[in-house]
Amino acid sequence: MDAARVREKHKKYLFPSVINYYQTPLVLERGQGCLIWDADGNRYLDMFGGILTVSVGHCHPEVNAAVKSQLDLLGHTSTLYPTEPIVDLAERLARLTPGKLEQSFFTSSGTEADETAVMLAQTHTGHSELIALRHGYSGRSLMGQALTAHAPWRVLPTQVAAIKHAHNPYCYRCPMKLTYPGCQLQCGRDIEELIRTTTTGRVAGILLEPIQGVGGFIVAPRDYIPLVVDIVHKADGLFICDEVQTGFGRTGGTFWGIEHWGVEPDVMTMAKGIANGFSIGATVTRPEIAASIKALTISTFGGNPITSAAANATIDCIVEHKLAHNAEERGGELRAGLEALKRDHPRTVGDVRGMGLMQALELVVDETAQDRTPNTQATLALFEETRKRGLLIGKGGLHGNVIRISPPLTIDAGQIKDAIKILGDSLRAIGA
Repeated sequence: MDAARVREKHKKYLFPSVINYYQTPLVLERGQGCLIWDADGNRYLDMFGGILTVSVGHCHPEVNAAVKSQLDLLGHTSTLYPTEPIVDLAERLARLTPGKLEQSFFTSSGTEADETAVMLAQTHTGHSELIALRHGYSGRSLMGQALTAHAPWRVLPTQVAAIKHAHNPYCYRCPMKLTYPGCQLQCGRDIEELIRTTTTGRVAGILLEPIQGVGGFIVAPRDYIPLVVDIVHKADGLFICDEVQTGFGRTGGTFWGIEHWGVEPDVMTMAKGIANGFSIGATVTRPEIAASIKALTISTFGGNPITSAAANATIDCIVEHKLAHNAEERGGELRAGLEALKRDHPRTVGDVRGMGLMQALELVVDETAQDRTPNTQATLALFEETRKRGLLIGKGGLHGNVIRISPPLTIDAGQIKDAIKILGDSLRAIGA
């Protein structure tokens, strides 16, 4: 089937809301490592990694071998039956996660992982109200959309009244028009007021991403997360750390994003990079919190033998090949290149931010203007230019004006250099 036919069928048989990148959607056919090919035979350097999911590269031989081996043994069973792959994975996560997080519940996605975490917080504390951050994204279920504070991704009005949205630490566009660190983290301190005025005074917890993904790779200041977690703990709540995008070495130097802030979560959620593209999510917590769920519960697809085998192999690959270290080193090179692009294009490139191999450029109409108007048109134009030159990137932010760059953790220095050159050529081509 040629690319035109695939696009025609996609338009006819899939929901119109299933968005595609590019003016003419790109039909992908195969991948290897950090490279990917379309149906017309064009090759691209993948700097988005399936939304931070292809953690160890497309079609990694070690992951593929583990999946193929498991396929010949046992393809599927629900959580009604223990299997070796699922208990091996749970043990790995107990060893790798910080603090006393020890017991896991497996699902099929990050959305389900977050919902499980909210249920845990509510049953353990006996409170129903939960705090999430503005600009955050937690999935497409009704609970996931209630947690999400990002209008373009919300289909319905809030369906869960117990969710309260706090200011996020978006320093480049501070909601309080202050400047860090002189602001004294007023955005975080306001959570205490939020609890006192919009809740019963006692909450189930707070769910936050150390670096907001869909929000545009917004990085919390070092003292923000310790501050807000302390406030929530004083209100009886739990800290749910959403590592769906930041986990598994992505932020460089550590296995988990939250380790950069030195705060121990009460509950941790993960998905995406856990299995290099196979569909699995996990919620990990302390035994006493896990024990708070008294009702019967199963997961039909969560942690089935194939996805668990893929996750085990992916984690082994990340650990054995020291990919968190590679993310730190290559991330430093990527960040230096992006900072150079900002210096070369000071009017259009408003902000550079991120950690490790989770970096972003925020494009604006004029950085010298007071309002820093988001430049959505430049973002769309940059996408078309980078595509022409063989580079795939992502985007995010409330206005869709943030370039998200998150290649597989296996990327090498030469590929980073190539990506920076293509970005620079593309910025010049759009007159940035």
